[in-house]
Amino acid sequence: MKIDVSVIQLLQVATVLCLSPLVSGIVTKIESRLQGRTGSRILQPYYDLYKLFKKETLVTQDSGIVFYLGPFVAFTCYLIVPMLIPVLTNFPLPLGYTGDILGGGFILALAGFAVALAAIDSKGPFAQLGSSRAMTFGALIEPAILFVTFTVALITSTDLPYAEAATIRSSFTQVIRPSHLLAMSAFFLVVLNDTGRIPVETHASTIEFGMIDEARTIEFSGPIFAIAKWGSFMKQMILYVILMNVFTVPWGLAGTKTVVSVLEAIAVLMLKAIAIGFLFALIDNSFSKLRLFKVTELTATAFLISVLAVLALFVGGG
Repeated sequence: MKIDVSVIQLLQVATVLCLSPLVSGIVTKIESRLQGRTGSRILQPYYDLYKLFKKETLVTQDSGIVFYLGPFVAFTCYLIVPMLIPVLTNFPLPLGYTGDILGGGFILALAGFAVALAAIDSKGPFAQLGSSRAMTFGALIEPAILFVTFTVALITSTDLPYAEAATIRSSFTQVIRPSHLLAMSAFFLVVLNDTGRIPVETHASTIEFGMIDEARTIEFSGPIFAIAKWGSFMKQMILYVILMNVFTVPWGLAGTKTVVSVLEAIAVLMLKAIAIGFLFALIDNSFSKLRLFKVTELTATAFLISVLAVLALFVGGG
């Protein structure tokens, strides 16, 4: 039985929307086990969202309209990106060619900017502190994203995610190509930063020195907080998908429009997301937390590796 491509496109969005809390719950459980703790239930993110949607939204007198709209703007951005990237299929869907890697990056940046503005508009000192840190580190990582995009454009003559994934699948030579390996490593560090797994932030507490992403939503409550948390789950899932299905292992995607092929692609996607989440949790828990200013060294490393990826294409053919 075949499925219409427009339905598959909606399934891509629904997969990220519905399964991203599950991926977050599994990664949190893995992290707890690595720390020798029992941890929360795998389905805990769903219970948290359900409870938050039932609670009342409390805001300060100084908060404005931006505080309310920020999480919803970010949530909408996270719903758009899955239409542009290969989540379930290795063939482009109707909207697959309407945005490239750079355009998807702009949409994700807009989401982060909206949450940061909402946190600043709350007038809470910790929220403003988290927004300042997140925007600072985000600005430092953007040059690496640009050079990774340049590398993809030079390799495939386009910067479309589907084209990059197809190029990698075409030959094993493309997999071990130095420019591709360098670009993949740089983007790996970008995802490590953007998912809050840098070794300076802690997800298990609200210690001031360890708050970056968690601090931005500290003033939210009720349904607004639920939307913000759900958006962070989706952002993590989207970055995992780009890392896996575009740069690293773009296999296991549906090659046909049949129901069985799409369901198999969903199962493979979950396995790959859990694997990359385990790797990130392992890195995050392998050594002690660093000082805050050390984060710039991580972003500088990602930038230098991405520059080397571009140079590898010109010196020695890449």
